[in-house]
Amino acid sequence: MTESDSAADWAASGAVALTGRPDGPPLVPPGRAATHARVLAARVAELTGGAVRVDGAALLAERAAFTGASRRGRVSAGGGCRLLPTADGWAAVSCVRPDDPMLLGALIGAELPDGDVWPPVEAWLRTHTGAELAERAGLLGLAAGPVASAAPSGEAMPPPARGRPVDGLLVVDFSALWAGPLCAHLLGLAGARVVKVETPARPDGARRGHPGFYRLLHAGHRSVVLDPGERSGRRALRALVEKADVVIEASRPRALARFGLDAHASAAAGTTWISITAAGRAADRVGFGDDIAAGAGLVAREPGGAPLFCGDAIADPLTGLTAAARALTRPPGGTGSLHDISMTGVVAATLDPSPSPSAAARRSGDGWVVDTGGGPVPVAPPRHRAPAGRAARSGEHTAEVLRELRIPVP
Repeated sequence: MTESDSAADWAASGAVALTGRPDGPPLVPPGRAATHARVLAARVAELTGGAVRVDGAALLAERAAFTGASRRGRVSAGGGCRLLPTADGWAAVSCVRPDDPMLLGALIGAELPDGDVWPPVEAWLRTHTGAELAERAGLLGLAAGPVASAAPSGEAMPPPARGRPVDGLLVVDFSALWAGPLCAHLLGLAGARVVKVETPARPDGARRGHPGFYRLLHAGHRSVVLDPGERSGRRALRALVEKADVVIEASRPRALARFGLDAHASAAAGTTWISITAAGRAADRVGFGDDIAAGAGLVAREPGGAPLFCGDAIADPLTGLTAAARALTRPPGGTGSLHDISMTGVVAATLDPSPSPSAAARRSGDGWVVDTGGGPVPVAPPRHRAPAGRAARSGEHTAEVLRELRIPVP
């Protein structure tokens, strides 16, 4: 794979259109994430016998095609993350959850004003190092950290392997937002029975996002809501996991342990367990697609080295594709398996060790093109597939699913 291949795949993905300053040309992101996504999608097609065919590179910008997001420089395409200077470099800081303003206030030791929380956070960061930020953010459960000056160690592409029969498998999906639901969506397209599980206190935050994008990822899945604060709810959660062929979750291990769910025990009992975390199960770190990608080093670089966001939360769809390829692989010896998937590691595997200034697209007629060794390639806009059906209301199928699986209804 050459730099020319990578640039062409980037141009066709829709992510280039989302990379750069709003008043400047689109920029080509570093590394090979678009090519990596294309290869992963081909792997998914192979493992499903051709039943699931998607344009992996286009998935990287699919959400932006629904939301109408555009490139915004040091503000993420979705608006929830910022690249800010620290005392010794740059950091990516997210503020997307209702509690994040309070956590940011705890980070800097001051109550933040209503409205624009960023000026005092920016002032604090300028006098503190990236390491100090990472330590405090980890303690607070805040999605923030330094931008890598060189790519950390990455996760290797899943090796070629035999596929497994998927039609009819029970997939229990505890995940939220984008990466885990994309994995569940692809398994559902392959014929799996997908059950989405939420709790009353923490429904999937993506339900508050663009309805078309949510419908795309969740159409045809059944919805179960159980309360782990009640003994009967915890029993039902454990019983669901025991019935599952595949479990998808994106929580820190201690969170599920409070519900009495044990990934290692489930894998030993024959379940394929997909665990998606910001930086691996041992790291206990919180992160979202934009801050994770930037933290791994997936940022465009202006002359002088200042970073700009690439695409829209690229760590999410790239990880979702990786997780699907893992879940579709036949477990060794027919046993269960625990897949510890680090989103940071997934992104880092697509990057070169040392960053360099990003190539800019150039004007061509009414659009932009990226010059590659194979000639100019038009910069494609973000595009999306059509949702196939409706997404279930939260908890719509709780009683139905539990009765079908002979689990007592709380």
